[in-house]
Amino acid sequence: MNDKNYTIAEDKAELAEILESELLNSLRDRLPQSLNTGFVLSAKHSDGTVIGGITASTSYSWLLIKLLWVDEEYRHLGIGHSLMKRCEDKGSKLGCHSAWLDTSNPDAMSFYSKLGYETFGELANSSRQDPPDHNRWFMKKSL
Repeated sequence: MNDKNYTIAEDKAELAEILESELLNSLRDRLPQSLNTGFVLSAKHSDGTVIGGITASTSYSWLLIKLLWVDEEYRHLGIGHSLMKRCEDKGSKLGCHSAWLDTSNPDAMSFYSKLGYETFGELANSSRQDPPDHNRWFMKKSL
């Protein structure tokens, strides 16, 4: 189609879920699939306040850990470890053989390494790029 009757603009973040769903639907028509699903796990204080959480999705029998967050006040208490364990267990139950994630935080990289994740790729800025010497590590683990 050569029609130039369209515009490109920024949109609401909620559109991301629709776009991801449409992409997965189109891939199902072309490629063999496994279960594609997303989920969220939370850690809550006894008063109901969210103190941590993890978001993840499955695709092609891989678990993608999209984000892990624990409130500063509650770090180093095992909450992050517990969230990761529950997430990996759920991924296994959903048929995933492995998990992957990425991080640009050296402390998080160390945390994930202690959980058995290994680096399989890296994006690195040079000292002349902004921000200088910034790294992003891609890590994976068999479940």
